[in-house]
Amino acid sequence: MRTLFIADLHLSEQEPAITAGFLRFLQRDAYQADALYILGDFFEYWIGDDDPQPLHREIAEALRDLTASGVPCYFIHGNRDFLIGKRFAQECGMTLLPQETLLTLYGHRILIMHGDTLCIDDKDYQRYRRKVHNPLIQTLFLWLPLRTRLNIAAKMRDRSQMTNGDKSDAIMDVNQQAVIEALERNQAEWLIHGHTHRPAIHNISMPNGKLAKRAVLGAWHYQGSMISVTPAGIELIEFPF
Repeated sequence: MRTLFIADLHLSEQEPAITAGFLRFLQRDAYQADALYILGDFFEYWIGDDDPQPLHREIAEALRDLTASGVPCYFIHGNRDFLIGKRFAQECGMTLLPQETLLTLYGHRILIMHGDTLCIDDKDYQRYRRKVHNPLIQTLFLWLPLRTRLNIAAKMRDRSQMTNGDKSDAIMDVNQQAVIEALERNQAEWLIHGHTHRPAIHNISMPNGKLAKRAVLGAWHYQGSMISVTPAGIELIEFPF
């Protein structure tokens, strides 16, 4: 009995090794799991469910085979793929979840999210996030021609890389008080997230004197990263593609 969590694969046509590693992960690990949760930034970018990229069809087919075998798959949007919609989810057979979702697994209350909402010290990013999550702006963007959307996404990625290079590591990490508040708000024992690309399991001293855990998934740059939750506990596992 185990449930698996992954995030920050940043799948793209330019990184075939990561795609191949993910497909092997499905066969080696996911088919034996109780469920698979993907916590955002699954793709490097997403400009709409109507994007005809062959990679999207390949991934959708692989996930559909997984869910058809009886392993449910769930998805929380990241900051790169927040436009993934119902159409693609249906192609995959996966279920879209709210940005904060509370699970009860093997007797534990576990809060899951992408993690970017915890990085409240990065004021510029949070302002950007509020803009791009505006439903009207998203609707207008999705009305644009595919080529225009692709160009906009490329410019936004370039600008993000430039601005992040000038920010301190502390600013781009989670805010500890935001973590505590999220755990308290959901009365959760554990928090699992991605986004920061800093894989680790942290102990969190809560105001009520109890100890909580924050498990952070790693990005799939050079190796795979997953979190396994079983009745015995929680484990961060890194593995070669």
